[in-house]
Amino acid sequence: MNVRRIIAKTTREAMRQLRDALGPDAVILANRQTDDGVEIMALPSEEVASLAMPVEDAAPLARRQPEAAPARMSLLAAPEQAAPAKALPAKVAAEKDGGALAQSVLKEIKKMQFRLEAQLADLSLRDLGGRDPARAFVMRELLAAGFSSQLARQLVEKLPGGDNEQALAWARATLTRNLPVLGSEASMLERGGVFALMGPTGAGKTTTTAKLAARFVVRHGAEKLALLTTDGYRIGGHEQLRIYGKILGVSVHAVRDASDLRLALSELRNKHTVLIDTVGMSQRDQAVGEQAEMLCQGGRPIKRLLLLNATSHGETLNEVVRAYRAKGLDGCVLSKIDEAASLGPALDCAIRHQLTVHYLATGQRVPEDLHLANRQYLIHRAFKTRPEASPFRLQDDEVPFALAGGLGRMAAESAVALG
Repeated sequence: MNVRRIIAKTTREAMRQLRDALGPDAVILANRQTDDGVEIMALPSEEVASLAMPVEDAAPLARRQPEAAPARMSLLAAPEQAAPAKALPAKVAAEKDGGALAQSVLKEIKKMQFRLEAQLADLSLRDLGGRDPARAFVMRELLAAGFSSQLARQLVEKLPGGDNEQALAWARATLTRNLPVLGSEASMLERGGVFALMGPTGAGKTTTTAKLAARFVVRHGAEKLALLTTDGYRIGGHEQLRIYGKILGVSVHAVRDASDLRLALSELRNKHTVLIDTVGMSQRDQAVGEQAEMLCQGGRPIKRLLLLNATSHGETLNEVVRAYRAKGLDGCVLSKIDEAASLGPALDCAIRHQLTVHYLATGQRVPEDLHLANRQYLIHRAFKTRPEASPFRLQDDEVPFALAGGLGRMAAESAVALG
């Protein structure tokens, strides 16, 4: 067997070398902490099958099995009518037994690999507070702010020396630098075009559409703007946008499918800007793809802005982005900022997926509660002091338990390129 021995200073570096040398499916046989760092013994995935019994060796075992007993005859049937049970050929039986054994061995090895990877992560993080208090402090603050363990690990590994406050200041500056935001409204309101606001139900698409419409009317006038809605499902959804349009003096049109959208955009080609309020649907709804396909058939380039509810859990936001970015996204709007206890999950999602944050929706008032995104404000708000009594705040000795076991998942995900 071609067992490889890898030694690296950190667990992450060892896992990276392991993937480069043996591929992502390599099986970890052993690991330990040494004076030189972390030592890993691993085996290529293609050699795992050699640990199972070969099919040829399993054949004699199959032959030693007792032959199948003849089928029991009915008392009313004649002896010649009783059909004996069909026994499988020895070769087929051997192949089945050998294949089942190989699958069983592979399954057990995968379980062992997962446990060893969890132990590696725990080994690397258990003494983090004692070895490097500043890194442990930053890690705790990032997790408490709602940032993902994946992003927190990458920040901590790049962390330069210094005390707690200097380390946290560096982490905040790095997050600020890597958060993409819209520089000015000129790229949106001045250039114009067709914009579609997308997202799950309750994210605030209709209200945000009205806020954007009001900002545009103030700059260019109502005659250069048009509103479209595809919301024919929600009771009163179309009427809500029509009321906003009547107040602003802007025409509102309803479309049902791709042909309606193409016809409407053709008739509105003289408008400087067209805002489309799409119907809200769950990120797990198959109709999300149909909605994106409809926008692709509009006959004109349509820029897609995703509404991210800042009060949602980070994993939920991750699902939303993955579902809605199938046909591409041009940015996002963070809604319900005023209701969110922490902005960490939403900002983490924007950084990892490199979604440009255009606006922040901070309430229901139209148009006052819509603001251009600001990096410094967002990061400052994410780390805003929380009460020590918060049930979600991690203690120093709880950080390893919160992170242990995530190394295997992290290895399968794409790394974030932090500048």
